[in-house]
Amino acid sequence: MPLSYLTVQGHQKLEEELDYLRSVKRQEVANRLREAMEGGELIEDAEYEAAKNEQAFVEGRIQELELLLANAQIIEETGKKDFVQIAAKVTIQEDGNEPEVYKIVGPVEANPRNGYISNLSPLGIALMDHRAGDLVTVEAPSGSFTVRILEVE
Repeated sequence: MPLSYLTVQGHQKLEEELDYLRSVKRQEVANRLREAMEGGELIEDAEYEAAKNEQAFVEGRIQELELLLANAQIIEETGKKDFVQIAAKVTIQEDGNEPEVYKIVGPVEANPRNGYISNLSPLGIALMDHRAGDLVTVEAPSGSFTVRILEVE
């Protein structure tokens, strides 16, 4: 599995999810399975089938998180930056629009609605290694557009 870039907060969030799945959710699913098995006909029992599916999902997510965390490189936030890199907070503006603020993160933490964009997204790729004041052309699926980097933190 390739290296996963995570911020300190992103790493902590994944560790907490993994701990919850191992210590709480696994037990809840095991209890549901036990109750469904005690209910009688397993082949026709929808609750048993649902519990088995949930168990498979939980175990799959545990494995996924273990792999992600084993291959994680934690990116420390060091305050003001000279250029855009992972963990940087970037303020950009497209002509005629209001400024927008994004934090550059690895794909695992990306959540554009909350202002977290992947370093591998079209915008993330275009911004990487540029400085405040630079005009950057973004090659997006819907066409290219230009933004000015106002600030890099």
